[in-house]
Amino acid sequence: MKTIFNKNNREDLIYRIRRINQDNKAEWGKMNVIQMLMHNTYWNGWILGKDKYRYKQTFLGKIFGKIALKKMIKDEKPFDKNIPTSAQFKVKELKGDLEAEKSKWISLLGEYENYSNPDFIHDFFGKMTKEQIGILVYKHTDHHLRQFGV
Repeated sequence: MKTIFNKNNREDLIYRIRRINQDNKAEWGKMNVIQMLMHNTYWNGWILGKDKYRYKQTFLGKIFGKIALKKMIKDEKPFDKNIPTSAQFKVKELKGDLEAEKSKWISLLGEYENYSNPDFIHDFFGKMTKEQIGILVYKHTDHHLRQFGV
């Protein structure tokens, strides 16, 4: 199973991020390329605990979260197109510095080499093992790179 904690997997994702340019268009979804980059830098900062986040699982997550997580990370199958995202991860800005956002994202992915955020609780899936986090982060990153054809 591919995980962000594997150096070769991280390097492959970083190579793909470097290939992103202003001309990349979404093959599905509503985000433009800048919004996708900002979404991912915020999302990875959340996973890594870069800022003071309030980690709390939603009520629906408490009911369905573990079942959904198990289904999403049970095999190598990529995430489905158009899966919903929490409101906190929706980016409203339409413009930004593409190269700066790419650099931030790449830097954040590099931090998974020494991952430690024992306080992390996914807003839907709840408390997760490091192995589950590694698979989820890999699949989330791959999902958005595929969304933009890289």
